[in-house]
Amino acid sequence: MIRVIDLADSATAPLDRAADWLLPTLARFGFAAVLSGYFWSSALTKFDSIFVPSVGAYAQIFPKAFEAAGYDTHALGLIPYLIALFAGWAEVVLPLLIVIGLMTRLSALGMIGFAVVQSLTDVIGHMADSATIGAWFDRASDAVILDQRMLWVILLAILVLKGAGPLSLDRVVRSWLRT
Repeated sequence: MIRVIDLADSATAPLDRAADWLLPTLARFGFAAVLSGYFWSSALTKFDSIFVPSVGAYAQIFPKAFEAAGYDTHALGLIPYLIALFAGWAEVVLPLLIVIGLMTRLSALGMIGFAVVQSLTDVIGHMADSATIGAWFDRASDAVILDQRMLWVILLAILVLKGAGPLSLDRVVRSWLRT
C-alpha cells in the first residue's frame, strides 16, 4: 500500500510544484472572466457623477432606510452618503486591482468583505426569498446568495492565501523594489 501511495505522490508531484503559480493565475483569470464585469456593471448604477451616488446606490445599499426617508437622498445624511460613495468606488477599484494583480491579497480580502456585506444586505435589507438565498448541501447549485457567493469567496480566498501569481504587477513591483 505504501508503494501505491509513493507512486501516486511521485506522479502528482509536478501538480504540487505548479500549484503555487497556477492557482493564483487561474483565480485571477476566473475573477476577470466571470466577476469583474459583474462588479463594474453594478458600480455604474451607483453614480450620478464621480462624487455623487445615484438614487440606485441608496436603493441597493440602504433599501429600508431609503424607503423610510421617503426616497430623499439628502434625508439620509453624511454617513450613508460616504458608504454609498465608497461602496461604488470599491466595486470599481478592487476588481481592477485584482485583474491587474496589484495589492492583490488586500484587494481580494476587501472583495470578500464586500461579498459578505452584499449578501447580508440582500437577505436582510431586500428580504431575499428562500430560493434566492438557497441552502448548502441541497443538491441544487444555482442559488444566487449561498451557492454563487460561496464560490466567489473561495476564488478570492485563493488570492488572499496565494497572492497574485507570476503574471502580476505585484511581482513586477516586488522585483523592482528589490533592485
